[in-house]
Amino acid sequence: MFFDAPRELVWKAWTKPEHLMQWWGPKDFTAPVIKMDFRVGGKYLWCMRSPEGEDYWSTGVYREIVEQEKLVTTDSFSDAQGNVVPASHYGMSGDWPLELLVTVIFEENDGKTKITLRHEGIPAGENRDLAKAGWNESLDKLSEYLRKF
Repeated sequence: MFFDAPRELVWKAWTKPEHLMQWWGPKDFTAPVIKMDFRVGGKYLWCMRSPEGEDYWSTGVYREIVEQEKLVTTDSFSDAQGNVVPASHYGMSGDWPLELLVTVIFEENDGKTKITLRHEGIPAGENRDLAKAGWNESLDKLSEYLRKF
C-alpha cells in the first residue's frame, strides 16, 4: 500500500503511541491503550475497542527495528495485563498459534511511502480474510490520519 506522505512521517505514525492511537484498528474501532517499549527486546501492549465497547488486547516483542525501514514483531492475543491468551479467548475459531510474526517494510519513493506488511501464522480461510479486512481498514485510517498529520 502507498501513502502520500514521506517515510519519516509514516514511521512516526507507526512507532509513536500518541500517533498509533489515532489510527490503529479496523473502521469504527478505537485504540484507547497503546503502550510501547520501542526497542529490540521491548514489549508492546495494545488495545482495540469495538463500537460495542468490547476490548481486544494484543502484545508482542520487538524483534528487529531498522529506523524508517523495517519493523519485525511477535504478535499474540493477550489480556489487559499483557498475558498471552489463546485466540479462543476472544471467540476466534480455528487453529491459531499463540504467537504470530509481523514484518513491516517502509520504502520511500518520490516523497511517498510504500508499506509492505506480512502477518504470518493466521489460519487460512475466514480468519485470514477477516484479518486482511481489518488490516486494510486500519491502513485506510492511517492514510486519513497522515493527511491531517
